[in-house]
Amino acid sequence: MLGLDDSITVALFDLDGVLTDTASVHMTAWTETFNEFLAGAVDDNGDAPAPFTPADYLAHVDGRPREDGINGFLGARHLTVDRETVDRLAADKNARFLAILDRDGVTPYPDAVAYLHAARDAGLGIAVVTSSRNGGPVLEAAGLSEFVAVRVDGNVIVERGLAGKPAPDSFLLGAELMGVGPAQAAVFEDAVSGVAAGAAGDFATVVGVDRTAGETQPSAHAAALAGAGATVVVTSLDQLRTGTADSPEGAPQ
Repeated sequence: MLGLDDSITVALFDLDGVLTDTASVHMTAWTETFNEFLAGAVDDNGDAPAPFTPADYLAHVDGRPREDGINGFLGARHLTVDRETVDRLAADKNARFLAILDRDGVTPYPDAVAYLHAARDAGLGIAVVTSSRNGGPVLEAAGLSEFVAVRVDGNVIVERGLAGKPAPDSFLLGAELMGVGPAQAAVFEDAVSGVAAGAAGDFATVVGVDRTAGETQPSAHAAALAGAGATVVVTSLDQLRTGTADSPEGAPQ
């Protein structure tokens, strides 16, 4: 019914892009923030840096704490900035994200809602592990808080001094707070960094969720998720419930 081994008793879900359609909101907020900053900028080589793109979002920002994403992207553009600039960009991005959320609301994915119901009915413990510091408000706005026993979000990561994804720390903490080890837990992630975190933590199953493709059409992102260590890649959680998900070539068995 869930597409998971019987030994798995806990499901650890990333939030944005897995349970809710807020990854697109993050990408919009990052695009506006970075491209405003890049306008008229000159990199360390004296050249005008290229604008921020969806590919940059997936490669440098998706699934990572804000500051890590900023440093990763600006480093890729050969731009050196101080901590004050990083903090300002992080605050600007968050303000844009919250403004869009306030205007448009939050939409949970129907397949995710169905899977959460099925997981709860089957007796699985459910936790959310997200780098976002807005995890609580997003869950509330999406009407998903009732499913979640434990939330490890960006605030907890900072408070506890945990390394962000692709380090496994946040997922390991989520499993610990749910009272299990990695061998009894499954990770659900749409970001390459998050899948890599699940793989690094030796979790029993790492489900890569590719929201960039259609229901059956493979994408480059699906290949990247598999390459990062996903044991299965799906475009919808319905594929797990219907038994139509396949392990990617070269995935850990």
